[in-house]
Amino acid sequence: MVKLGRSAAVAALAAAVLALGACGGSDGKSEGGGASGGGSAEAKTLTLWHYETGNSAMGTAWAEAMKEFEASHPGVKVKFEEKGFEQIQKTAGMVLNSDEAPDIMEYNKGNATAGLLSKQGLLTDLTEEATKRGWDKLLSPSLQTTAKYDERGIMGSGKWFGVPNYGEYVMVYYNKDMFEKAGVKVPTTFDEFTAALDTFAKKGTTPIAMAGAEYPAQQLFYLLALNKANRAWIDSFELYKGKVDFHGPEFTYAAQTISDWVKKGYIAKNSAGMKAEDMGVAFIGGKFPIMVSGSWWFGRMQEEIKGFKWGSFLWPGQFAPGSSGNIWVVPEKSKNKDLAYDFIDITMKKEVQNLLGNSGGIPVAADPAAITDEQNKELIENFNKLSTQDGLAFYPDWPAPGYYDVLVSGVQELINGDKKPEEVLDEIAQPYNDNLADIGN
Repeated sequence: MVKLGRSAAVAALAAAVLALGACGGSDGKSEGGGASGGGSAEAKTLTLWHYETGNSAMGTAWAEAMKEFEASHPGVKVKFEEKGFEQIQKTAGMVLNSDEAPDIMEYNKGNATAGLLSKQGLLTDLTEEATKRGWDKLLSPSLQTTAKYDERGIMGSGKWFGVPNYGEYVMVYYNKDMFEKAGVKVPTTFDEFTAALDTFAKKGTTPIAMAGAEYPAQQLFYLLALNKANRAWIDSFELYKGKVDFHGPEFTYAAQTISDWVKKGYIAKNSAGMKAEDMGVAFIGGKFPIMVSGSWWFGRMQEEIKGFKWGSFLWPGQFAPGSSGNIWVVPEKSKNKDLAYDFIDITMKKEVQNLLGNSGGIPVAADPAAITDEQNKELIENFNKLSTQDGLAFYPDWPAPGYYDVLVSGVQELINGDKKPEEVLDEIAQPYNDNLADIGN
């Protein structure tokens, strides 16, 4: 992993913020000159950022929501700007603390992201709006976990600082043609899953498409830890309800297994430098039989896979990373907050939620009878099954600010063999424990 010197890193971050600001400034001041907080029905522009690709389920649904918003708000235009996941991940705090903040933005849920910004006073308290507009009735208590943050920035209780309007989870995508050719059946247990990996590897095929330079590899690492975990361990790690031993059986198993899977040829060593897009394109191109990643890819799979049959199945275990989807947040410096609230309302409408479900997403307020595609129904049913069995385990990078990069670096070192598993566990434990000390736990 290339590391910049301090001055180079600061310069690069500043350049990124300037680039965001250059294309992201809102020209939506109300005609009454009210550029401060609450917004006005007379505002001419709603500046909106999100990072869903246009042909994804969410991208499709949000595009329709923008059309409905403009139709129901004559004279108001949506100024939409698509941002990269990594772009927002790394610069949101600086941008939202500037005059270049958008009016509404998709943002990552969790302590390290939305929780941190809420604690810093950069997000609008949506509690009153959630009650007034009925968002609290549309979302189940488990889905509200990522909407609420306390004064420490810890999710699960306190004030509403975001609104989720879809669900998501990590699962297994598979190439049905490659499975059939290799004589491999869809596994229902973890032993069957590893046996399938071994079958492909012995036939000279690397089974798992992977990306070590971004989120996919750390999510696989977490999945492996979850196979040795229980709910109490998850709550300790994610919600600080107990002490986490990074050299305990959960993380030790995960680190050792990643290292072993590289040696066995289940994961390519060069995947340490791959990004999520590289991984997805390789799977879509028929180069790998398996991709372990999120439901956010589902709509794109339906749209782009042409040369083979494909399917998906739940990770063989009780738990998997997952939760409500990313959340709509309204920056404290939003110039048109009322319009932002109206847009959130539209994304929760049955028509938009039904479109989301029929486009390969997991809606939270759709009419089940309106979901017509069989693959989409299976996707939603698997999410409901995982949720019903208390299997949604959130994400590994949520607990501490900056933890995403810590995990990317650590799992990269496991894949390329730069460090031993026990060394990587020490590396990922320190920032976690430092954050616990900072918040007084």
